[in-house]
Amino acid sequence: MSEWKGQSRFLGGSAAAGALVALASCAAHTPAPTSLPAPPARPRLVAVTPAPPNGEREGLEWVKVEVPGLGVLKAAVARPQGQGPFSAIIILHGSHGFAQEYVRLAEAMARNGVVGVAACWFSGGGGAGSRFITPIECPEAPPISSASSPSAQRTIEALVQAVRTLPGVRADRVALFGHSRGGGAVLQYILGGGVVQAAVLNSAGYPQDLVPRAAELRVPLLMLHGISDSPSEGGSTFTDVGMARAFEAALRRAGRLVEVAYYDGGHNSIFTSTAQYDDEVERIAGFLRRYLTN
Repeated sequence: MSEWKGQSRFLGGSAAAGALVALASCAAHTPAPTSLPAPPARPRLVAVTPAPPNGEREGLEWVKVEVPGLGVLKAAVARPQGQGPFSAIIILHGSHGFAQEYVRLAEAMARNGVVGVAACWFSGGGGAGSRFITPIECPEAPPISSASSPSAQRTIEALVQAVRTLPGVRADRVALFGHSRGGGAVLQYILGGGVVQAAVLNSAGYPQDLVPRAAELRVPLLMLHGISDSPSEGGSTFTDVGMARAFEAALRRAGRLVEVAYYDGGHNSIFTSTAQYDDEVERIAGFLRRYLTN
């Protein structure tokens, strides 16, 4: 367990676009006259927190990240053995909501030498994909929104900046993983100029209007997708494998760095097929070694 246990971490205030800025220390100042009210306390944006129900697992550290004006996110932090510092990957869930399965994926990343951070980036969830997961409730998180919404993008930015401050994490080696809606939010983030060093999309949606923007990609990308993806188990018309292949082709035409694996399964097969899960973990770990840890 890190020395951060029981302590609080503080991030800076909001930038003009609402994004969080890096950790800053406060210089000493002359006390205000007693006739004036004291300035409000700086909000506590990152702190250790108890595990939520269904989230208790040995060796995990739970933190909360405040996104001013939106809500409070909870995240499970799984750390590799050793001193570090280590690269990190932030794991974002799909429309079905936050779940134990994402925490286990964070633990799998830790076993491969990467700090895994499974975050509840919106509250609630549901749909056809719900039957594939074991939910972990996080009612203080922002409500669900579209992947491209300002609130979704602010939430991801808050998580990225918070994870950069975690003890034992290399601030210059942070990646994003997103499943389904989470993958769509990651894609919007990196195409919109969000700064991470690599990204992994699992069963993400690839709307046609993103194809002309393929050349805007500036980070290595790993795409993982089922050829039988369909709305019957939580997908959509945007997650059809044909949409994924069209975006992959656009990336290759633009000379972007992309790795791809297609599986026989569907939208949530990472949670139902042991063989696919093991292969995805191995591919993700290898991808992160190539582009984050070397």
